[in-house]
Parts: sequence; C-alpha cells; structure tokens
Amino acid sequence: MRIDILSLFPGMFAGPLDESIVGRAREAGLLDLRIHHLRDWAHDRHKTVDDRPFGGGPGMVLKPEPIFEAVESLRQERTQVILTAPGGRPFTQAVAGELAAMEHLILICGSYEGFDERIREHLADDALSIGDYVLTNGALPAMVIVDAVTRLLPGALGDAESASDESHGDGLLEYPHYTRPAEFRGWPVPEVLLSGNHADIAKWRRRQSMRRTAERRPDLWEKYRWRKPGV
Repeated sequence: MRIDILSLFPGMFAGPLDESIVGRAREAGLLDLRIHHLRDWAHDRHKTVDDRPFGGGPGMVLKPEPIFEAVESLRQERTQVILTAPGGRPFTQAVAGELAAMEHLILICGSYEGFDERIREHLADDALSIGDYVLTNGALPAMVIVDAVTRLLPGALGDAESASDESHGDGLLEYPHYTRPAEFRGWPVPEVLLSGNHADIAKWRRRQSMRRTAERRPDLWEKYRWRKPGV
C-alpha cells in the first residue's frame, strides 16, 4: 500500500511513523509512506499556500492551486484523496478497514481555518475527523489514520488475529487481560482464565466485552445492540 501525506509541517512526522508497527511495515515493504511539504507546489517567491477568506473573518484559508497541483502530480489510477478536517466524518475502526483495502491514499493535512471549499467539492473523495476537538493542524490526525490503517495490512502484525481481537474490532471494547503472577497483592486472576477450558474462556471474554462496553461506552453498546437484536 502507498500513502502520500501533504502537510505544511512535514517535520512532525519524523519519529512516530518510523517506529513500532508502522516502522516495521515500512521496512518490510508493506507500506510505502511518503511525506511531502505542501509549499513545494507553490510557485511564488514566498511559497504562499494560504490567503484571507472572502467575506472577512479571522485566520487564513488554504488555497486551491497548490493542493490541486500536488494531488494531480501524485494521483494514480485508484487513488483515494482524503482531507483531515474537523467537519469530516468520524474516523472509526470500520473506516480504517475501508482504507486498508485501498491501493493508494493521499492524506491532505488541514491547517489554519481550513480548506477552500472547492478542494472539498472537486478534489477530495472524503474528509475525516478523529474527534470532536481542535488540534493545531492535521498532522496528528494523519498519523492516527496511518497507524490504524497500517495495523490492518496483511502481515503488519505478528499475530494474524490481533487486529480483529482488539477493542472496536467487532464493535465492542476489548475484554480484560491478565498475566503472571496469578495473585498480586491479594488480587487474583479470574479462575476461568486458569482453567484451560478454551470454550469457557471465550464465553467469559465475550461477556466481559459486552459488560465493559455497556458500562463505559453506552453509545457503542446501543449501536451493537441495534445490529444484533436479542443481545
């Protein structure tokens, strides 16, 4: 898979995307990740990529010319162009799965007051938001998207079941985990996990996932119950 990222702050990506699973995926050739400075497609001597909004108001708006030119120079036959923007659709595990099945993504990091609307209307295929809060720019959301998508690429995780057996993999939060010692400061590990009965362990974990989701994320629980009546 190839991912191109367009950002005004390419230096922010050094480090986080060179380590751990993403770093190993890049080394193994599973992920071809390229970071680009958006100003490379600006042609005036000041490398201008933003301007004041028509109609007045605070802040600056990203101009269409450099972004269109950048995407047109990077686009391939099956490219998906995605904006990171507060007004985008929520980025979820399901969306990560959609993106992981694609051959080429171009992520355009929002900055300042956002994008000229013509970029949304005539260039982008999608816009994604990682949460209902404001960040300095779209670099961190782009990193989150790359990380979540990379984990779903075949071969990226050591255990093929890891990606599906995690929180949000099936719409539920993950069950509790325990490791040695079997008792710590008087707090024992649940007996079922020591029993060796894999069927009982699977049932316990399922019940714990459902209970944890209902208690901690009632919004997810309602969605899960709606998809699976009778739960």
